[in-house]
Amino acid sequence: MSRLSLPERIRNYQRFVPDAILPEVTGRLTRMIGLTLEAVGCPMMVGDRCLISGAGSAPVEAEVVGFEGGRMFLMPLTTVEGLQPGAKVTPVASAGKIPVGFNLLGRVLNGNAEPLDGRGPLQPDTHIPYNGTIINPLHRAPIRETLDVGIRCINSLLTVGVGQRLGLFAGSGVGKSMLLGMMTRFTDADITVVGLIGERGREVKEFIEDILGPEGLARSVVVASPADDSPLMRLRASMLTTRIAEYFRDQGKKVLLLMDSLTRYAQAQREIALAVGEPPATKGYPPSVFAKLPQLVERAGNGKAGGGSITAFYTVLTEGDDQQDPIADASRAILDGHIVLSRSLAEEGHYPAINIEASISRVMPHVVTPEHLRHAQRFKQLYARYQQSRDLISIGAYMQGADPETDLAIVKMPEMRAFLQQGLTESALRDESAQAFNLLMAGMVAKGSNK
Repeated sequence: MSRLSLPERIRNYQRFVPDAILPEVTGRLTRMIGLTLEAVGCPMMVGDRCLISGAGSAPVEAEVVGFEGGRMFLMPLTTVEGLQPGAKVTPVASAGKIPVGFNLLGRVLNGNAEPLDGRGPLQPDTHIPYNGTIINPLHRAPIRETLDVGIRCINSLLTVGVGQRLGLFAGSGVGKSMLLGMMTRFTDADITVVGLIGERGREVKEFIEDILGPEGLARSVVVASPADDSPLMRLRASMLTTRIAEYFRDQGKKVLLLMDSLTRYAQAQREIALAVGEPPATKGYPPSVFAKLPQLVERAGNGKAGGGSITAFYTVLTEGDDQQDPIADASRAILDGHIVLSRSLAEEGHYPAINIEASISRVMPHVVTPEHLRHAQRFKQLYARYQQSRDLISIGAYMQGADPETDLAIVKMPEMRAFLQQGLTESALRDESAQAFNLLMAGMVAKGSNK
């Protein structure tokens, strides 16, 4: 009889104890500074969850966000109440899977994928891992098809490609939520996934009921994490929004992902990083913030050839209308274009308040015809020529005939402004936009053909 090796003997013994009961390992809470909790005695991995038992209150759910030596740094997911020194810290199974499926359409969720709309429990088709598989960039289908967003000036002058990722740069109160709502209602995408991250609770309800409306909500999934949520919950809501969009993309659907806003996502990561001791760098933002941004954005885009796609719009808040804000600057570098909303246009009642001169779609040359591209460039040339001479024109100092291009721009400017404006409930589909654009540009190209 041959002697069994040690691994073989262990496997034989395991046959007799298939359901071994592991001892419960618990730790204790040693420190709480702000929203940062420290615990010892229960080694866990970053991303693991735990329950902290308070005195006379419900346990507080927290997640491991860092460690130093034997100390674990925790960040609460819910309101912190009733904690005291030495509170029991019990590791729990991580919520590694999220519910997904077409029954989620029309529902409003929080960052934990729990319903907020009071319409009963979710009825998902399946559950998928929280962290998706990264697609090899060489395996992604190229952007060659246009996406109709139902907004005339974007369809014509900033044409969006299926699988493109754009930034919507705007200060407060210039109509970015209105623009997102219009795209949600008018787009030809199959499914829309909306992430409302760090917004005021009042704005969340208004966006869903007034801006999105029943028609837009019926084919949308909304993930809402208002400003009073913990930074970790806001971070999770951003990741959940992207993960749900990835699921529908993997089902072969054309998905429109709208996240309002990327800045709140960055601010949530900043709060967490500073709380665990990461040093601030650019204007108070730690280095991990600028590492997290591309990790989130790069998950959008086209899938493999013949599959679905995620066309993403991320709003970026430019505080004080500063386009050189660190998050705005970093976002511009990793996105496939940017649409800038102008406060001065909004104050003039010009909606959508898109600054055509400062906006660009980097994939537009690959998805439109050469003629369309020439028309768009010609429109921008004349628009810019008028803006350069605007002060002289306003005070009557410009003499007609001094420059033929400026003369043409002055004549055509009322038509150009009317073309750029669109009502909140007015839809301008791709074919309609193209027809109006060609009609507008016919005279401009003829009179400016010498250029």
